[in-house]
Amino acid sequence: MLNPFRKVILIFILTAVALYISIPKAIPIDLTGIGIDFNETVYRKDLNISFAGIDIQRNFDLKLGLDLAGGSHLVFEADTSQLSAEERKTAIEGLKEVMERRVNLFGISEPNVQTSTFENLDRIIVELPGIEDTNAAIDLIGQTAQLVFAETGTEEEPGLFPTELTGANLKKSQVVFDQTTGQPVVGIEFDEEGSKKFADLTGKNIGKPLVILLDNQVITAPVVQDQITGGQAQISGDFDTETARNLSIQLNAGALPVSVKLVQEKTVGATLGDDSVQRSVIAGLIGLLMVLLFMILVYGRLGLIADVALVIFGVITLALYKLIPVVLTLPGIAGFLLSVGMAVDSNILIFERFKEERLKRNFKDALEVSFGRAWDSIRDANVATLVTAFVLANPLDWSFLHTSGPVRGFAITLALGIIISTFTGVTVTRNLLRVFIKVKKARK
Repeated sequence: MLNPFRKVILIFILTAVALYISIPKAIPIDLTGIGIDFNETVYRKDLNISFAGIDIQRNFDLKLGLDLAGGSHLVFEADTSQLSAEERKTAIEGLKEVMERRVNLFGISEPNVQTSTFENLDRIIVELPGIEDTNAAIDLIGQTAQLVFAETGTEEEPGLFPTELTGANLKKSQVVFDQTTGQPVVGIEFDEEGSKKFADLTGKNIGKPLVILLDNQVITAPVVQDQITGGQAQISGDFDTETARNLSIQLNAGALPVSVKLVQEKTVGATLGDDSVQRSVIAGLIGLLMVLLFMILVYGRLGLIADVALVIFGVITLALYKLIPVVLTLPGIAGFLLSVGMAVDSNILIFERFKEERLKRNFKDALEVSFGRAWDSIRDANVATLVTAFVLANPLDWSFLHTSGPVRGFAITLALGIIISTFTGVTVTRNLLRVFIKVKKARK
């Protein structure tokens, strides 16, 4: 095992990396007021690695939710009254996927698209942080998905040429498994009119790709091996189950085109978001300073070490928000501030236990016993809080980290804060005390 000195060095290295990620992208430095002529803006570089064919690019910007960045909250209602229960589910799933892709055309940071079914009404909820042209977004998002089969051109006349075969002729699409290879493929089935059009189309394009467009974007281009009659076909390729399922959803979005209408629009001003951030930052700094001062006044040098661990906690937490990334909302900030209290609570339990143990043991033994015996209380409190946070965040939906709902925002930041505070409150504090406090006491 590593000795405490090496552990502390690793902790400081981790903190330095987290600090680099946490600092703002642009840092203005003005030293002209102290007799030095220096007024520049220092820029933090983002991650950009290209090596041996591997290209990794990542920015370290903080993602803000709708309530902080401003933007629009749109609710669309889908007309699924003419669909069966199975078709209805598939249509809504396809609509959600199509809307997510359309929203991405705006380059919006972390849009949130969710489905909602209530009193037999199917709705798509779209949150667009930071968007300026709301009307253009409504016009694009609210269009019914259009699936079109297209032929490729020739060398003399290149391009794509849409045909009369559209999503209206496609009955359904589903993931099936090839009986020969066992690999997942996408099966498609046309109606009677579509079967005739598909047979003519495949007959004319043997050996050529048949391009399938959804909202004028190419989603697949399988090569026709032979003329296909009967109205049923399979699209094969280098698919796994997930990619085949995604392609099937895209096809069904055009095969089951349902009309949508805007039933609610709410705009959040960026000014309100800026004001909320400023007030939250001020309140958070005041609370943090009071906590730091309290720990020093009550526990002296032990409290000072706990304050260092608390600062490390804040730096690592903010870095994780940027790396995951977590969409930060106003309730999310509240979750972070609550986790600060939980982080300090761990040290208070340890230090109060230390006061008792110090009466019957030397400093070294009292410190180790205090951490060991306080661990049960720390673990139980943190596990109980984590269970509550995960229930609120709905972890069965694996996209929960990237959504910005108020309840989820609170639960996600609280859960991350609890996990990190367990590390900093026990591991970091313990090793800092071993190095900076215990050695000095032992010499005395």
